[in-house]
Amino acid sequence: MAQLIGHKFKIAVFISGRGSNLKNLLNFSKKNKTNWKISLVISNKKSAKGIKYAQQFKIPHKIFENKIKIFEKKALIALKKKKINILCLAGFMRILSKTFIKKLKIKILNIHPSLLPKYKGMNTHKRVIQKKEKFTGCTVHYVTPKLDSGKIIIQKKVRVYKKDNPKTLSKKVLLLEHQAYPEALQKICS
Repeated sequence: MAQLIGHKFKIAVFISGRGSNLKNLLNFSKKNKTNWKISLVISNKKSAKGIKYAQQFKIPHKIFENKIKIFEKKALIALKKKKINILCLAGFMRILSKTFIKKLKIKILNIHPSLLPKYKGMNTHKRVIQKKEKFTGCTVHYVTPKLDSGKIIIQKKVRVYKKDNPKTLSKKVLLLEHQAYPEALQKICS
């Protein structure tokens, strides 16, 4: 992706929950010289705690608690109005439709708590432990119509110990996510 002359890449972030990756991206962009800026936050849940970070950082934000078709229609309008260059999914617990992905015509990134292509979908940490994996981690990848199957941008891995459980693994992987997502954005916005 070519650098935007005199401007930063405008990033939108979709969230559904606590917003720790959103908070991390906001802090990273504030403390470091980045060629990108979070310009919009959209949530599908009014209860999403991550909205407070958008408010704290004075980032425009929208909440669309609708069925996926209506959510996507409203989100598409908001993204185009803000002239967003890249969409980041960060704890966004909905699957975007093929139609939305095609209509958007910009890069969409997702962070997934496993070393893709292993453990696509939900309950990754539990499945990693059940399969007695020695390593797990996170993957930042491009979103395609096929779930968790887009080209990998960055992966980070961590050791799985016998004493680990889904909760301890989740905490370790989240720390990796906080390193990987900003790195991925730096890489594709350079």
